[in-house]
Amino acid sequence: METIEVVVARIGKPHGLRGEVTVDVRTDEPERRFVRGAQLRAEAPKGSAFPHRRLTVERARWHQQTLLLTFAELADRTAAETARGVVLHATIGLEDTPDDPDEYYDHQLIGLAAHDLDGTHLGTVEGLLHGGAQDLLVIRALDRRETLVPFVAALVPEVDLAGGRVVIADRPGLVAPLPDED
Repeated sequence: METIEVVVARIGKPHGLRGEVTVDVRTDEPERRFVRGAQLRAEAPKGSAFPHRRLTVERARWHQQTLLLTFAELADRTAAETARGVVLHATIGLEDTPDDPDEYYDHQLIGLAAHDLDGTHLGTVEGLLHGGAQDLLVIRALDRRETLVPFVAALVPEVDLAGGRVVIADRPGLVAPLPDED
């Protein structure tokens, strides 16, 4: 089975004295990624002396709007403080799909052909930008320009993974302007 790594969180400040930390969640599936026993690759910030390459989830709980995690390797507040800024990665199979049929992993979308509502080829999905308000599809247009399309149902009404395409609605900027005729 082929696998890839996806970023699922970034560790914030310690919470309490027993090694619990706050995390900035970067996954739509925290209940799936932060189960007891889950092994996550730890990517420390440049210049950090954080000693662990992997962290094992012992406990996950929500406190108001914040996810708190306890890791086997972080026994106390001092150890938790050294983890601040560490980015956590989960390994998933390429054939894995999100629980919600209207959600997609980045790797499922990258490489899909982008077409308009009439079926005209517009370009290729080259990536995604994850923002606070919404995600953006990065489309490489046929003239090689990079264009951003908000990844919302009104503008991307169809994602056809089996057919290898996405449908883009109402994005005239994706079509290269015709050269002026004299």
